[in-house]
Amino acid sequence: MVVNSINFLIFFVVIFFVYYFLLKGKGKAQNVWLLLASYFFYGFAEWKMIPLLLTATIVFYGIGLSIGNYNKTNEKKASILTTVGVLLGLGLLLYFKYLNFFIQSFSDFFNAIGLQTHWSTFNILMPLGISFFTFKLISYVIEVHRGHIEPSKDFVDFATYISFFPTILSGPIDRPKPFLTQLTKARIFDYELASIGLKRIFWGMFMKMCVADRLAIYVDAIFDNALHHNGTSLAFASLLYPIQMYADFAGYSEMAIGVGCLLGIKITENFKRPFFSQNIAEYWRKWHISLTGWLTDYVFMPLNIRFRNMEKWGSIFAIIITFVLIGLWHGSAWTFALFGLYHGLLYIPLMLSGAFFKKSKLKKNSYGLPVFSSSLKMLGTFLLVALGLILFRSASLNEVGMILYKIAGNWGSLFVDFKSLINGILCMIILFCKDFRDEFFPDKQAFSTGVFHRYRYELTVAAYIVLILFFGVLDGNQFIYFKF
Repeated sequence: MVVNSINFLIFFVVIFFVYYFLLKGKGKAQNVWLLLASYFFYGFAEWKMIPLLLTATIVFYGIGLSIGNYNKTNEKKASILTTVGVLLGLGLLLYFKYLNFFIQSFSDFFNAIGLQTHWSTFNILMPLGISFFTFKLISYVIEVHRGHIEPSKDFVDFATYISFFPTILSGPIDRPKPFLTQLTKARIFDYELASIGLKRIFWGMFMKMCVADRLAIYVDAIFDNALHHNGTSLAFASLLYPIQMYADFAGYSEMAIGVGCLLGIKITENFKRPFFSQNIAEYWRKWHISLTGWLTDYVFMPLNIRFRNMEKWGSIFAIIITFVLIGLWHGSAWTFALFGLYHGLLYIPLMLSGAFFKKSKLKKNSYGLPVFSSSLKMLGTFLLVALGLILFRSASLNEVGMILYKIAGNWGSLFVDFKSLINGILCMIILFCKDFRDEFFPDKQAFSTGVFHRYRYELTVAAYIVLILFFGVLDGNQFIYFKF
């Protein structure tokens, strides 16, 4: 049941009616209702994994309470329990997401050196959203131990934070304090916040259905049959894939944030127009912000402190480890590990030059537009991202090598499927224009002059709906990040 589906619409209308009309002003009851709705939503996608989600929630709830008690009486025991909680969270990920990968990798290695093995991979079903809810569990116990939050005494509140249905399958990864604080009081319908939420839902649907799913028709046709396409077509698909991925994932985040707004709950932002970044560090500060921030706080910063005697090389080592973990977070394959390593290595020039520790300044001309040198940096960053995403998109290292070999020299006529491309490129231009305006002219709004100004919100939403109906793929693909 995806957000842009009829099933979700029916589901949400029921949730919304009960939440605001039958339970108006009853904060505790609203939280219980949200928890039931979240478990129904998750069970609709994967009911067999509900016991796992519930068990993990109960265990970490208890660990959080114990850490909170020991913080005041026995710091050593609090630290041990925190370590246990982190290891349990990582253990969930390692077992369900990476065990098959490790077994297969060791088996392939021993077979390669002539030692025959009889190991076989298990048929382990990876729970949907495990990468997202385990990171919430881990951050919760760490934040309690650090004293940034008090452990939640209310199990319903805590369980709702872990399983909140708009974010459990594909993020964003909310931190415990901002989210749990919102659950302490009743939510009353806020027309202004709901209006923002509705607008963001429709914009997210446009990004997903009109841009991502349209481009996916072409990109998938090329990458899924890479052996039969030349370097020209593969290069063109490689340039479209970052935009498809952005529209898909940021589109989901927009919809999740919008649903949260309709329920009176603010969800953390996840994207901030990443393709207008002048270097790779700025790109990652704007891409999947909740994941980057999580790993910065809980992995990079502790490692950076541990390696502080190594000065810049310590920071480089910490950033490379962090990005290898970012790569592996996305999937259990060597292509993902190398994807992370690739991005980590791109940080080295920034680290050595000191640019990493400085916020890049955007130079603009008298019209408020970026100057040529800044535009060139943005283009260069985009091309580096596109190159790295070949690792992300490919099924194996052999396929990566084949694609890069073809792009390097096997050029030919461009495969063009006008039927699948034209609408996608047109919608991609609309997406670019909106992001461009938001980035460089945030005060300029559509329908902001004349008689249109009075009905600007209605006209904007109507425009999104018309675009979705005319250009949207109504039976499109599942969201890319559901598999992570």
